Amino acid sequence: MRQWHVRDLMTGDVVSVREDTRYREILRALDRNRVSALPVVDAQDRVVGVVSEADLLRAERDCEERPRALPRLPRPPRPPDRAGTARELMTAPAVTIGPEEPVARAARLIEDKGVKRLPVVDGERRLLGIVSRRDLVRMHVRADADIREDITDGVLKHTLWVDPSQVDVGDGVVELRGRVDRRTTAAFAVRLAEQVPGVVGVVDRLAWDEEGTAPPDVIVHPS
Repeated sequence: MRQWHVRDLMTGDVVSVREDTRYREILRALDRNRVSALPVVDAQDRVVGVVSEADLLRAERDCEERPRALPRLPRPPRPPDRAGTARELMTAPAVTIGPEEPVARAARLIEDKGVKRLPVVDGERRLLGIVSRRDLVRMHVRADADIREDITDGVLKHTLWVDPSQVDVGDGVVELRGRVDRRTTAAFAVRLAEQVPGVVGVVDRLAWDEEGTAPPDVIVHPS
């Protein structure tokens, strides 16, 4: 069965900013690229942090705060770079992941660390791409034809060595039909099919030749 890795989902063409990039230029880069955060890299393209809209808003709020006891006096216009550089604004250290890590680990990191995206880095922490919460969601909204191919080729043909022609998929629900050699083979087929990205349920219509009798007419296994 195909193992999904971060490299299969990540966006490789990633906009980043240097540590010395100023507030205004960060703001322009976010707006120009329609993103809510950018990796911050050093001179060797190693990821050192992430700067987000939330970081900029926090800096803006800090600039606006003043002691309440002082009278409110007119202020002269502030210079464009009043809020500092990416190095001063970013959240660091960045939570990163490698391209060969399984997608499940990326999902756990995003959930455990409370972040929306993970910069993808090589062994030297150089930026390779980015994987977001949206990428993980999109992985589970897949075409039925793609799901069927993963099950017929990855699960049945190359993992269990059984006839791959007995698979139907509709709206993410997989129906497995036909006869296999053993009860355990049928159970493995259902279990592995449930793990294929995009599968929302498995209808088990499999029969087997050994270790028991044919299963009930329909058994639905929600994934």
